[in-house]
Amino acid sequence: MANYDLLLLPGDGIGPEVMGEVEGVVDWLNGQTQNSFNVETALVGGAAIDADGVPVTDETMDKAMQADAIVLGAVGGPKWDGVAFDIRPEAGLLRLRKDLDLFANLRPAICYPALADASSLKRELVEGLDIMIVRELTGGTYFGEPKEITEQGEGHKRAVDTTVYTTPEIERIVRVACDLARKRGKKVHSAEKRNVMHTGVLWNEVADRIFKEEYSDLECHHILADNCAMQLIRNPKQFDVLVTDNLFGDMLSDEAAMMTGSLGMLPSASLGAEEAGTRKSLYEPVHGSAPDITGKGLANPIATIASFGMSLRYSFDMGDAADIVDTAIANVLESGLRTADIMQDGMKQVSTKDMGAAIRAEMGKLAA
Repeated sequence: MANYDLLLLPGDGIGPEVMGEVEGVVDWLNGQTQNSFNVETALVGGAAIDADGVPVTDETMDKAMQADAIVLGAVGGPKWDGVAFDIRPEAGLLRLRKDLDLFANLRPAICYPALADASSLKRELVEGLDIMIVRELTGGTYFGEPKEITEQGEGHKRAVDTTVYTTPEIERIVRVACDLARKRGKKVHSAEKRNVMHTGVLWNEVADRIFKEEYSDLECHHILADNCAMQLIRNPKQFDVLVTDNLFGDMLSDEAAMMTGSLGMLPSASLGAEEAGTRKSLYEPVHGSAPDITGKGLANPIATIASFGMSLRYSFDMGDAADIVDTAIANVLESGLRTADIMQDGMKQVSTKDMGAAIRAEMGKLAA
């Protein structure tokens, strides 16, 4: 029996609504399994700005450092468009990623059979889709220096974002991707822009060496990032594990998410290095804060519940419980229940709370 510390950061917009359904799943697990979760909640993003003047406080960061896992809802919204760039809501999320060294972002793109017709692509292209996108999360364009906007006179400005990668940064993310590929379809693609970017040249060189020296048992490929974007639309099921840098990973994972029917469906995990059998970790849905539907009961909680499910698998060694969560989600969708974002003809639309309750009820049936 293990006792785990779980930090919940609901955030902004629909974040508190979808996080409420995660709390319901945690309560269910506390009553059903030998393991137990001590849950603490804190502010991040715009909510933290309103309360404390910063997007994440040092006290919350201390809690994050001590937690066995963190689940985050969503941050941001037009309410905070006027705040200084350095304290925008998203800066809280970036600090969590950077200070916890959460360098490996795992974004599965899974198309549930029941939602194949909700995709903007043809059913035959997406039905059964199961891609794992591994995005480097603490380097590259989003963190490189200098990063600035300078005045040039006569009303002109100059903006600079620097893209920086080192050999160790590339090595460790490629190894994460390859280790995942060994447990999946044994195929990995590295997406880079080696034709025009020096960071792409280095990425290609390092990844190729790791492929050949350490993972010769895998089918390994290199692909230009722009071609990868095209191929995801043309033939997405050719991919199993896709590893790429921070900027391209941000864009390619959102593209892959929409192929599955809705951004509201997909979870993610951000992992640090494994040390003494443990690793820092943060789990969050791919979707944003959706301020336009906040408080209306329209939010889809599936991505956040599935993100917590990923924590059961990657942080808590509770693979059986993670399987129950994943299967429950699939079964509820198969039963015809839909939130507004994935509503289809002939299906039954339900609220955020009703969807969460249906998933918990299905978990109970599976565990019986």
